[in-house]
Amino acid sequence: MKKRIIISILFYIFAICMLLVPTRANGQTSAPQLRPAEEKRYRLNPGDVLDIAYRYTPEFNQTVTIQPDGFVTLEIVGDIKLSELTVAEARGAITRKASARLKDPEVSILLKEFQKPYFVVSGEVLQPGRFDMREQLTAIQAVMMAGGFRDSAKSSQIVVFRRINQEFAEVRTLNLKDVRKTSDLENDLDLEPGDMIFVPRNRWSTFDKYIRLTALTSILNPFARIF
Repeated sequence: MKKRIIISILFYIFAICMLLVPTRANGQTSAPQLRPAEEKRYRLNPGDVLDIAYRYTPEFNQTVTIQPDGFVTLEIVGDIKLSELTVAEARGAITRKASARLKDPEVSILLKEFQKPYFVVSGEVLQPGRFDMREQLTAIQAVMMAGGFRDSAKSSQIVVFRRINQEFAEVRTLNLKDVRKTSDLENDLDLEPGDMIFVPRNRWSTFDKYIRLTALTSILNPFARIF
């Protein structure tokens, strides 16, 4: 009886360990970690302008622009990467580095200029391009803003690329053919800022679930420069 209990405990430990091991598809890149769906705070991007102020040492205050590589250069802390961070996370990162030279620094950050939310529609639409996202939109609404589908479009297999970090984008496939005819909103998708919609021709090409951002150059060209 005691031996059976021990074997059962070992089995459950093994099962839990197997659940914690990340899976890897045959020959495919393992999936990167996704941000929590509820994480909606604005994240800093290259080109954003920040006012950085030190409460007790205002002589170190600066107005800086995030460089294309995501870094800024601050007099008191040197080079520090701020892109992909929220304002609160950036304040914490600067405070930690400034603590090496200042005693109990208090840092505040004001986001003066920032990248306006946008989405991109490419492929077989009448007016492909980059559009400001002034309100919540779905994929079909974005396609309509781009002039609608061309006759050569395969509307049953629309691809949405959603950036999840600086290296990868998640790939989602939508069937918007029925949405156009029946307003079947279950097959539509609420867009997030930075989403890229690709409308293929009648001949379909498959994509993995995740794709490197650098690989989108040939797909979204000439709009790939947005990266």
